[in-house]
Amino acid sequence: MTVLPDDGLSLAAEFPAATHAQWQRLVAGVLSRSGKDVPESEAEEALASALDGGLRARPLYTARDATPDAGLPGFPPFVRGGRAEGNTAGGWDVRQRHAVADPDAVLTDLENGVTSLWLAVGSGGIPVADLDRVLRDVYLDLAPVVLDAGAETAAAAEELFALYARRGVAADAVRGNLGADPLGTEARTGSADDAGLPSAVALARRCADTYPGLRALSVDALPYHEAGGSAAQELGCSLATGVAYLRALTDGGTDGGGLTVEQALGQLEFRYAATADQFLTIAKLRAARRLWARIAEACGAPAAGAQVQHAVTSPVMMTARDPWVNMLRTTVATLAAGVGGAESVTVQPFDHALGLPDAFARRIARNTSTILVEESHLGRVIDPAGGSWYVERLTDELAHAAWEFFQETERSGGQAAALRSGWTGERLAATWAERSRDLAKRREPVTGVSEFPHLGEKPVVREPAPAAPAGGLPRVRRDEAFEALRARSDAHLAATGARPRVHLAALGSAAAHTARLTFAANLFQAGGIEPVTGGSFADSGALEACLCSSDAVYEERAEAEAAALRAAGARHVSLAGRPGSYAGVDSYVFAGCDAVAVLSATLDRMGVS
Repeated sequence: MTVLPDDGLSLAAEFPAATHAQWQRLVAGVLSRSGKDVPESEAEEALASALDGGLRARPLYTARDATPDAGLPGFPPFVRGGRAEGNTAGGWDVRQRHAVADPDAVLTDLENGVTSLWLAVGSGGIPVADLDRVLRDVYLDLAPVVLDAGAETAAAAEELFALYARRGVAADAVRGNLGADPLGTEARTGSADDAGLPSAVALARRCADTYPGLRALSVDALPYHEAGGSAAQELGCSLATGVAYLRALTDGGTDGGGLTVEQALGQLEFRYAATADQFLTIAKLRAARRLWARIAEACGAPAAGAQVQHAVTSPVMMTARDPWVNMLRTTVATLAAGVGGAESVTVQPFDHALGLPDAFARRIARNTSTILVEESHLGRVIDPAGGSWYVERLTDELAHAAWEFFQETERSGGQAAALRSGWTGERLAATWAERSRDLAKRREPVTGVSEFPHLGEKPVVREPAPAAPAGGLPRVRRDEAFEALRARSDAHLAATGARPRVHLAALGSAAAHTARLTFAANLFQAGGIEPVTGGSFADSGALEACLCSSDAVYEERAEAEAAALRAAGARHVSLAGRPGSYAGVDSYVFAGCDAVAVLSATLDRMGVS
């Protein structure tokens, strides 16, 4: 039996408390020994790393970074959750999306863990007339239905109301959302619908009067995320859209047919993207609730400002190549959505980028939430990230950045004016261009695509999905630049029976060349170029060669080896390492180089159109 000392377990009692300044001094010393002389006050910033949208992650967070006004769960400003009990009542709502009229798939989802349905209706989705058939086996008083019908929202809503009436569903048992989102539809299609907002207001009045558990409007931030926007821009656009809807819903006051502020707030549900950047996703959902609570407070209804959130795993992060890795991405994103406090979560199937998901992909998607809720018990903890100094500080910084973008949008005339003038699109495009540079240089790696690609993988084939609405903001994916390179390689393989090849010439011992040989092989495969190691250049079937070894070996042998490769027929000789001045070497590949530019130029030289 261990007996504790009288004063407790005082393991560090004889050591003085460390200070932040001491830590900075030690960091500055380490940096100095590595050749980076920085003042002690700047040592922390020297180790900081860039995040999405200009945010920075510092190497150390302390109690001074805690958010003093986070409040309590279920109370303004709702940072710690919109409900006092958190997600303890069975976890979050597992909401799966359906875009084709397949009642069997709908029923299978509901029988195996899905708790609500998100239906894409109208053009590019389920025909309005098929709603009855799609929902034929669904108990509508138990399974909430959320519509996403774009310009056909009014017709879809009327069909759903008629369905409730025919099935005898009590008005107070109806749950879900009619999905009216005219500004979101405009962002998707580029077409303004003058009747969209009045129709949405009419639906909201009907819900407020007759269906107390049914919301009429969605504030969908996915169009801005899918156009390449940062987390702050996504939040800012959602706030501007939400404010525009509040103005329309309350216009004229209750005597003039408008809703009260409390009623209007109760008609909105917000939809955000959840990405594999788990901490940024957690902070985004927490910041969104804080910002919306501030708007509700300014409108005079702080107690009604608990933002209802629907998180969807990001389409931007999904890849067509090596799609199995998407299971890992969506798992992290779902965990982040749950920890962040989303009431509903949609997990995109891992084959989302390829077309219509199959039964296995749907099963994995719904089971992702089931495992996190039922086996990991994630829903039993209220605000799991609360108290993390990093998350608290990130939430605060993201909230300020989003509020600034929201204010800029309002100064531009509001969300509708900002969309129609191109202001919003220009800023999203600038953000995506900056991120694309990081993706091209592999500073933001995409596993299975820009890092660790597998040229011999068997393609996963799916039936084409219905065409998504287009004409407005673009839809981007992280893998698109590398996907274009791989497509060129695939076409070359189909036409010639072989992929373009590069001979990797390993110089010196394995210890000297292994690291750069692995780097070069990984790099060239990301562009669909097959690396050939071992043997002679003449036997490789390649047109180009790349030298791989250590700097010391390069000094001794690079020029001679480059000359030998040229004599053997190599049209172009590159070297894996930082640029130098070796005779006979045409180009250099290294960590941080523009991989997309390098690979595109290589395919061009090889005649791969």
